[in-house]
Amino acid sequence: MRTTVRDDYPTRGRTACESVERKDPVVWGSAAGGPLDTEAVIEYDRRGFHTAEGLLAAHDVGNLLEETSRLGRELGDDDRVVREKGSGDVRSVFDVHRLSDLVDSIVRRPEIAGIARQLLGSDVYVHQSRLNVKPGFRGGPFYWHSDFETWHAEDGMPKPRALSISIALTENYGYNGGLMIMPGSHKTYVSCAGETPDDYYRESLVTHVPPTGSPDEDTLTRLAAEHGIATFTGPAGSATVFDSNCMHGSNGNITPFPRSNLFVVFNSVENTLVEPFAASRPRPPYLGSRDFTPLR
Repeated sequence: MRTTVRDDYPTRGRTACESVERKDPVVWGSAAGGPLDTEAVIEYDRRGFHTAEGLLAAHDVGNLLEETSRLGRELGDDDRVVREKGSGDVRSVFDVHRLSDLVDSIVRRPEIAGIARQLLGSDVYVHQSRLNVKPGFRGGPFYWHSDFETWHAEDGMPKPRALSISIALTENYGYNGGLMIMPGSHKTYVSCAGETPDDYYRESLVTHVPPTGSPDEDTLTRLAAEHGIATFTGPAGSATVFDSNCMHGSNGNITPFPRSNLFVVFNSVENTLVEPFAASRPRPPYLGSRDFTPLR
């Protein structure tokens, strides 16, 4: 049965990309409701992201790196482990807040989940969590995309009332495949061309070419000319909080310096998933959770 929720952000099922103004707020809460001050909230609304140093202590970072190795080793061929094409290196381990008591305790901290509650203006739950790994010399890229476009099309997320927190577990340099965002792009929604094949996530999570759900080159060129590109650097333990509709991506890593991060997606409990808007069935729950229990 298809969803009866109104689709305010149609995408796919078309031959060309289309850019439209975002219909919903970026910030649903206020500076009074959490750890970010007024200036940080205003800048998040304007640019679509907030950066913070020292969000995690050194011992937390070390423990998370150990968890990354353990999970990749113990889970083997589990679907929650995504591996690089060719090398077989671990690319991502999903659902880590359920697989690791350590991750579960970290994402619930007020300085982490509290930011999500503040900016989204409600209780939140974890839509997705993963540990990302970009080993030195052979870590693959993530092509330009808006997370919300995928979550809307393939998971059934109604509105862009969600955000991600990416916490560095290794030093982020300007050259080892760190996060890139087009500041201000979160205020433009890009409807993408093409159709969604069944079980497309099996390809899209490892592809190194523009996947379905990515804008065409003309659209990306226009967005980059209008907004520029911010590259995020910082020590292990630093973090970037960014809106679900930001246009972002990352280069491959051919340096000797690995890049790893804990990536957590928080969604408002007032924005829970329905049937996918542009796919025949939802992705597995480790990619788009349907347990909407608020974090406490």
